[in-house]
Amino acid sequence: MAQFYKIWMIFDPRRVFVAQGVFLFLLAVMIHLVLLSNPNTNWFTRAFGAEMAAE
Repeated sequence: MAQFYKIWMIFDPRRVFVAQGVFLFLLAVMIHLVLLSNPNTNWFTRAFGAEMAAE
């Protein structure tokens, strides 16, 4: 574990961090779309649905 820093000699840190950022952004978008596709967890229909329009 003391020589773990040598992994950055194999991988370019800039590319690794950009790839990680892109991956995390796409993961967040996917999670949001999955939640929005389910009627029980869709916060748009719960906030602006027929129940709220009746009030």
